Amino acid sequence: MVQNTFAEKLKRLIGIGSKISDDFFDELADLLVEGDFGASEAIKTVEMVKFRSKKAGLVVSDQIRSLLAQVLIEKLLPIPENHGLYRKPDALTILLLLGVNGVGKTTTGAKLAYRYQTLFQMKPILAAADTFRAAAIDQLKIHGDRLGIRVVAHKQGGDPAAVIYDAIEAAQASGTPVVIGDTAGRMHTKTALVEELKKIDRIVAGKASNAVYYKLLVLDATTGRNAYTQAEVFHSAVKLDGVILTKYDSSAKGGIVFSLAESLKLPVMYICTGETYGDIYPFNPEQFVKTFIGLS
Repeated sequence: MVQNTFAEKLKRLIGIGSKISDDFFDELADLLVEGDFGASEAIKTVEMVKFRSKKAGLVVSDQIRSLLAQVLIEKLLPIPENHGLYRKPDALTILLLLGVNGVGKTTTGAKLAYRYQTLFQMKPILAAADTFRAAAIDQLKIHGDRLGIRVVAHKQGGDPAAVIYDAIEAAQASGTPVVIGDTAGRMHTKTALVEELKKIDRIVAGKASNAVYYKLLVLDATTGRNAYTQAEVFHSAVKLDGVILTKYDSSAKGGIVFSLAESLKLPVMYICTGETYGDIYPFNPEQFVKTFIGLS
């Protein structure tokens, strides 16, 4: 059976021994758009590959694959130290998770907490700042029980900023080194959500001015270009520090990663591939590109 994943389509396009032509590069650009690149990013990428292939004297298409990999790896930004788990000595670390409902923010918060436990023997405080949904509060409490981690929560409908404030106070009072905040992804209007996130951001900045503070956008890898639109909204509201991709599997084409880096200057810090606490991995640009174009 013919496979129709992005990597397989690219493999068929590149072929073996086919001559490089303008038509080939046009098809490559179309395929990158299909792989969730934005049109402008796809065109710029192909122009760079075309320029370098001509400079190197390449004449057959199967020589393009490694050149394309090199160009794509260069597009991905350097990852911040320790992938967002960096801790300044004697300073509180705060991770604020943002994103629309359904992308897996709450579970991602639990996975990050698990990483702190297993890698650094630290027990973070989880803050249930998605007060819009009772289910989100309950879900975070269940994760807290399973991991043996404290969860700071208020009642449904409460002030999310107050939850974050109390979690920071609790961490400062107890010497807990890390706070992971789960925020709402939907309110009655986009304006209300944006204003709420800005308020939380101000609370963190004022309450923990010496903290190591990361605002991480959680994106569902299977939503394609819609994920880029989400990133634009959240990045304009609260300047983001990076992205965590969830639900990444063979159905997620992955080109959105390059658009985030190229247009928004946002690095991907982690990729989540499953439901267990250990199914979260530091983003590896080289390995990601190899998988994306079918080199691995």
